[in-house]
Amino acid sequence: MHFTEYDTRLAAYAVIVRDEQILLAWYNGKGHGKAGWTLPGGGVEFDESMEAAVVREVFEETGYHVTVGRPVATDYFAAATDGPLERPFKSQRVLFEAEITGGEFGTTEVDGSTDFARWMPLAETDGMGYRSRIVDVALRLIAR
Repeated sequence: MHFTEYDTRLAAYAVIVRDEQILLAWYNGKGHGKAGWTLPGGGVEFDESMEAAVVREVFEETGYHVTVGRPVATDYFAAATDGPLERPFKSQRVLFEAEITGGEFGTTEVDGSTDFARWMPLAETDGMGYRSRIVDVALRLIAR
């Protein structure tokens, strides 16, 4: 399929690990998709760099200020037009290393797609319930 025949969403996410815990956000399912755990991050605005999007999204979803490091992985998913979509859709996702530099833990986004954030012990990720595939990408990176 030619790129003009589908819509594309560029998204950027932070992989933040400390004290054997990973920082995750609870996606409430507003918009599209199933509610569950995801990495802090999301859609890149039209006139925004991926790094700036990570900084903004991490603050909205966790209350933390971060510095963004290098990209560490990419992932994508595609959806056909069945369901609420009018055109086929592709989400291209880039994961970045990030380090907390300040802020206060707590979701600052109001009426958005993130209800809360949590430091999840890496040892408990197998039993955490539904999670986005993007979390699995991050966990494979961490396991290396």
